[in-house]
Parts: sequence; structure tokens; C-alpha cells
Amino acid sequence: MMAKPNAERVARCADMFAAMGTEPRLRIMQRLLAAHPDGMVVGEIADDLDITGSTLSHHLDKLKGEGLVNVQREGTFLRYSANTDALQELLGFLYAECCTRNKAIEPRCIVTERR
Repeated sequence: MMAKPNAERVARCADMFAAMGTEPRLRIMQRLLAAHPDGMVVGEIADDLDITGSTLSHHLDKLKGEGLVNVQREGTFLRYSANTDALQELLGFLYAECCTRNKAIEPRCIVTERR
């Protein structure tokens, strides 16, 4: 039997979900995952999503603050990439409850071939 999620883990996952809880941030995460593992420089993200630099900076700071993205300086540019370890933690948290312990959702229903 699986242990109950501890309060610290629940709080961390809640903070990560909250950080992704706006449409622009979720779109940023989608783009960074699509560009994995190379990531994208800020200008590419801004152009791709038609977001102003200051607004994008705010969203990226929130995602970075919760550990959902990694940032690397390349000269005068900042390259962002999805932190797949953090996303794996977040998805594992949900998966453990819905698909392992009480089988509310069959695991095969989650993992499907994307077309």
C-alpha cells in the first residue's frame, strides 16, 4: 500500500500547479516541452506566443520560481527549457492517486498514442 502524500509534497505540487494555472504559462510550458531538450530563447518564445517581453518575463519568473523551467545564459540571451524532473514529480503525484492506489483511471487511458 502506498504512503499518504505528505503535506510538504502536496504544498509543493499545489504551488507548481498554481504556477502553470494561467493560459499563457501553460502555453509557454507546451512550447518548451515541444522544444525539448534544446529549449528556446526568450525572443523565440515571445514571437511564437505573441507576448510582450515584460509580460513574458513575469510568466517565466513565476515558472522558474516554482522550478518548472531551467534557464541558461547564452551571451546576451536567456535560453529556457522545461524542467522535466519537476514535471515528472508533478505527474507522478497525480498518477499515484488516480491510477495506482485506487485505479480511478486506468493507466492505459492516460498513455495514448498522440496523432
